[in-house]
Amino acid sequence: MTDTFDRRTVTLANWRTFPATRFTYQHVSEFVPVALIRGNRQAEAPAVPLGPAADIAVAGTDGRAATFETFLAQSNTDLFVLMRGGRIVSEWAAPHADPGLPHLMFSVTKSVNALMAGVLVGQERLDLAQPILSLIPEAAGSAYADATLQQLFDMTISLDFVEDYLDTKGAFIRYRRSMGWAPQKEGEAVEDLLSFLVTLPRKPGNHGEIHAYRSPNTDLAGVAVERAAGRRWADFLSQALWKPLGATSDATVTVDPLGTARAAGGMSATARDLARMGQLVLEGGRGIVPSAFIDDLATGGSRSAWASGDQAPLFPGGSYRNYWYETGEGELAAIGIHGQWIWVDRQSGSVAVKLSSQDMPSDLALDHAIVAALRAVCRGR
Repeated sequence: MTDTFDRRTVTLANWRTFPATRFTYQHVSEFVPVALIRGNRQAEAPAVPLGPAADIAVAGTDGRAATFETFLAQSNTDLFVLMRGGRIVSEWAAPHADPGLPHLMFSVTKSVNALMAGVLVGQERLDLAQPILSLIPEAAGSAYADATLQQLFDMTISLDFVEDYLDTKGAFIRYRRSMGWAPQKEGEAVEDLLSFLVTLPRKPGNHGEIHAYRSPNTDLAGVAVERAAGRRWADFLSQALWKPLGATSDATVTVDPLGTARAAGGMSATARDLARMGQLVLEGGRGIVPSAFIDDLATGGSRSAWASGDQAPLFPGGSYRNYWYETGEGELAAIGIHGQWIWVDRQSGSVAVKLSSQDMPSDLALDHAIVAALRAVCRGR
């Protein structure tokens, strides 16, 4: 038993349903197979209090004035970390959350996959200008057949697929089954992730013109990264990025029936280690990821493609490059559904991480409130 639900009632069919998610997002391996991403396995320093950040004035989820600490609770935050100058200065955990356990970060995983690609670019083992087919010939005949890796990483693929997180009958639930996140349909053959991805059709229009957020793109990009690296996704991440950036704890990533990593959203990590990853970005890659690749996250995205796309209301004037958001006001962000955020404020030299168990997958009004709150706490006002 837990404080809010009976664990015995939680299954693969409902593990992503609130309030069970307050437990399941830190115990993903009880429901979906995972691969281990080894960290440095060092003891963490004691928790830091929220401190002065607690009383920073923000707009609450109801639009009324609130303190930042109240906002964290209102927005179903599980864990929060603020890093400034490379040092953790503020921290908060909900009563049900364990800061020492990895937390599912959904599409923040996409941003990790991009940094892995950046490592390979720096090693001259990957060129994002190359065709997808050069690494994944199985994609012939699909929407990806005439696209480049850069278009894949920028979400500018003309793909006939609806990103409907609540779908129970269409292509998205089939996608969830192929990754092992939902029960298989009785009487149907088990489909692995790559086999599903290479069936996706193209829709009219040219690649590279419109930002269209579609998670299958990143799962395919994960396969490309794995093949360019010549190692399993989790093993390469551990060796090339996770340990070098100073990650203290092990992380995990969910895998499909064939062991393919779910690079679009399957990773779990501690909030502190994600803050360290944000700090790596803030510091220009620290020689682990090429500085030019990091700089390009802020300057290389097409603002016209973003403005024409389906996420433009989130950051008016922003852009999207290699699975990272540029906000239009200078910050970089990695974002996942149900309230997962890494916020990199280069102006103040701050990194904030917010891991949550929000009820709905996406909520634009709440996202805007979170952006305002993260800006306020990073800038100390």
